[in-house]
Amino acid sequence: MLDRELTDKAEAFLKCKFDEAIYLNEHPDAKAYRIEHTYRVANIGREIAQKEGFNETEMVIACLLHDISYCEEFEESGWVEHGRRAAIIARPFLTELGLAEDRVNDICYGIAIHVDDKADFDGERTPFALSVGDADNIDRFDVYRIHETLCGDGFLGMTFEEKLQYCRKRLARLRELIDMQMGTKTAGELWRSRLSFYVSFYEKLAGQLERSERVLG
Repeated sequence: MLDRELTDKAEAFLKCKFDEAIYLNEHPDAKAYRIEHTYRVANIGREIAQKEGFNETEMVIACLLHDISYCEEFEESGWVEHGRRAAIIARPFLTELGLAEDRVNDICYGIAIHVDDKADFDGERTPFALSVGDADNIDRFDVYRIHETLCGDGFLGMTFEEKLQYCRKRLARLRELIDMQMGTKTAGELWRSRLSFYVSFYEKLAGQLERSERVLG
């Protein structure tokens, strides 16, 4: 059961921090993306929590705050620290919510390790903590991201051969990733479903390209 009072407070805290961020307010597209991504991750996290028997409220809060450090400005090379920075920002707020110390630490540990699997404080790699990063990674392979990636990589401007090689490289990488270990059975199922969809899409795209230059056979 979701405690809306607590999750509403987490949403308000997140939006307040983002509203105070100079960079995000100067780049409204980036701000909108970060908020939309955060909600998607929270919904994925909630699904994992429901099926795995975790506390839904705690998981949704952890996911809502996993990228809160984007309220700060950092160089591209500092991106790897954003999970640890988010945990630092989140901890006092979580304590003020009245959550038990061990739950605050589990939430913060999941937030801290979601980027590069490292934290700057002691914690345990519980299935709950791992699920924050799992939800974040699963969202990287949603339907809209296909469009976004193709546009960002300049797919339409590529030559025919470049497009074909692009698809083949994507397929090779996706097939490597599909069996990546997740923290729970539910996350594993969601991950494989998303990756299978991607594989199917790029197989069809590559097949269409292969049929666009010559008669096969």
